[in-house]
Amino acid sequence: MDRKKSIRLTRFELEIMHALWEIGSGSVREIQERLPEKRRPAYTTVQTIVRRLEEKDAVRRLKKIGNAFIFEPLVTRKSAHHRLINELLESFGGSARPLMAHLAETGKLSLEDLKELEAMLAQCSSDASHKPEPGRRDDSESRSLK
Repeated sequence: MDRKKSIRLTRFELEIMHALWEIGSGSVREIQERLPEKRRPAYTTVQTIVRRLEEKDAVRRLKKIGNAFIFEPLVTRKSAHHRLINELLESFGGSARPLMAHLAETGKLSLEDLKELEAMLAQCSSDASHKPEPGRRDDSESRSLK
């Protein structure tokens, strides 16, 4: 289930996927019942979207209980979110600055968030500096070979 797939999902398909991620696996009826009551689509509408998701290899039929198929997600929440974020960044020419500025201006990015991001960036930078360049041995490798 933890396959990393980059599948383009519509907003409605993503909403269906969120319901399925919440329950882990379930029938069309269980998925439908997880959707917001105010604007809950008809059973047949959810069924159609689940079939589309199946065609896209975003979900699969796990088993059949009575007349109901049980579906499970094949796309992780993380990979779906990464795809959305990457598409959003592409619309800004690849730069995160306009997005970060907007988040800061609207109060959706706090100082605490920035500190966490700074720590993550420092960790990524540290991890990258400890990786040997392709075709080169790191110091510990070369010492052990002498």
